[in-house]
Amino acid sequence: MVTHPANILILPGWQGSGPQHWQSLWQARLGYQRVDQHDWMQPLRGDWIAHLEDVVLSTSAPAVLVAHSLGCMLVAAWASHSRNTHRVKAALLVAPGDVAQDALRPVLASWSPIPLQTLPFKSTLVASQDDPYCSFARAQGFAAAWGATLVDAGAAGHINADSGLGDWPQGQALLKQLIHS
Repeated sequence: MVTHPANILILPGWQGSGPQHWQSLWQARLGYQRVDQHDWMQPLRGDWIAHLEDVVLSTSAPAVLVAHSLGCMLVAAWASHSRNTHRVKAALLVAPGDVAQDALRPVLASWSPIPLQTLPFKSTLVASQDDPYCSFARAQGFAAAWGATLVDAGAAGHINADSGLGDWPQGQALLKQLIHS
């Protein structure tokens, strides 16, 4: 089955993904659809889940989710509540943001507790050894809980624009592999 680019949904994290972030570059170059949230600075889990549900229901074929940071938490939270998870083929989860960290908990209070149920679709979780927003051990735990294949990105920071990845061809290869597996 060929996945139409508009059914590949870009799920940025807290504060959105800027113009040099690989998610924004993929959107511009490949025609993927960004799920724009109404408030990137003060994200409320319920609002984000409701909007993702609306977008997933609007796709014409099974969606593929491409999440970064808080977007990974959105996928887990949405999947734990939605009755429409069958409309998602797979998810690429990159650099999950650990909302239980002391520094993030007060700012992202509505995102706790973190759902740790197995995702009902194929998923790959890409984690960095030196991500300031999620330890590698914690990312391993998320991958195990969610039933995701874990990919070790080495020392890649938060796997964002600051990591100097450009349009991150390795990520695009992982996405293609996930879609076609």
